[in-house]
Amino acid sequence: MKSYSDYIWFETEKKVEYIRITDEVEQRLFDSGIQEGFCLVSAMHITASVYVNDAEQGLIQDINEWLQHLAPEEKDYRHNSLSDPNAEAHLRRLIMGHQVVLPVTEGKLDLGPWEQVYYAEFDGQRRKRVVIKIIGE
Repeated sequence: MKSYSDYIWFETEKKVEYIRITDEVEQRLFDSGIQEGFCLVSAMHITASVYVNDAEQGLIQDINEWLQHLAPEEKDYRHNSLSDPNAEAHLRRLIMGHQVVLPVTEGKLDLGPWEQVYYAEFDGQRRKRVVIKIIGE
């Protein structure tokens, strides 16, 4: 069994962004040389998410509007009065999840035909990172 770790760094231009990172994850898998196993992709910040879904702009807008409905910025959250005014970003991360585990088969990410890996930033404009951990043979 082998393991491989690397990081992708981000500094988004906007507070909220959705960034397709499939190619970067696939490059790390290639670099690892692992042919069969699992690839963990995890946001290392409590206001960001990693998820898998379709790379379709309408869907990304729908996800963003859905999250705004579930965790609106305008709400008077207790967290905002005690700490940074970013409670909605923490809640959105809980909804979207912070990591995904992807199967690796024959040296490739074993994704469905439309599946792509995304990094979602909910409190951006500062330096953040994602860890990629690949284990297998």
